Amino acid sequence: MQTALDDLIDTLDLEEIELNLFRGRSPQEQQQRVFGGQVAGQALVAAGRTIEGRQVHSLHAYFLRAGDPKVPIIYQVDRLRDGRSFSVRRVTAIQHGRAIFALAASFQGEEKSPEHQCEMPEAPSPESLPPWQQYLEGRTQRGEPVADWMRRPRPIETRFVDDELDYTGRVVQEPRARVWIKADGRLPDDPLLHRCVVAYGSDMTLLDTAARPLPLIFDESLQTASLDHAIWFHRPFRADEWLLYAQESPSMSGSRGFTTAHFFTRDGRLAASVAQEGLFRQLR
Repeated sequence: MQTALDDLIDTLDLEEIELNLFRGRSPQEQQQRVFGGQVAGQALVAAGRTIEGRQVHSLHAYFLRAGDPKVPIIYQVDRLRDGRSFSVRRVTAIQHGRAIFALAASFQGEEKSPEHQCEMPEAPSPESLPPWQQYLEGRTQRGEPVADWMRRPRPIETRFVDDELDYTGRVVQEPRARVWIKADGRLPDDPLLHRCVVAYGSDMTLLDTAARPLPLIFDESLQTASLDHAIWFHRPFRADEWLLYAQESPSMSGSRGFTTAHFFTRDGRLAASVAQEGLFRQLR
């Protein structure tokens, strides 16, 4: 829905409170912690606000503490380098006087070069797949707090090519997934905003992919969290047009699941690559 997407655009539009200092807020969705993709997107906005004439080509981030959705987040930008071709920024997200998130991002001016890329995996068109809300029908009961939260209007539209994660722990699934995603509405033409929206959406299903082959029951006894996150932006794209998010988890050990992924445009161009490690800890 465009309204939900407009709310996300507003959430990513940080307030500049001083040189290299920005303030962000969280949507009031009664969450216990701030969604990791939101913090990553806002931190990338903060870094990008200190750059002119260059686009982000990579980011590396660590989730340090759970964010508090009830209070603003302060983003402090350190201008580490401005060279002839690249600029590097470090961003620290702060709440209650402590760092909750750290990001390093590199920006580059446009350059031409020879190219190669991996092939896009086969997938049915997104139009042939059910929308997220229809996909949930029969899987959760209305009136359940989790079910109602999952059915809320979302700024990112998702359509699953493969079956969603079995949250009961009874079904063993292959550690890979393909999901079509796009902003649910139209975005302004700012390339940084499109990359921030993809950064936001990139945190949505990676933990699920790492958990697919495991007998994990997703309830209050399972502690999960994103630990670190990296994105490499390869080619121009629009986040309000369908992107195939192809994911694979090569490893789970030490209570940490590792997932790699690629974003492809509909015509098969590799737009971005992602890697993430997440925590899976059974408390009982």
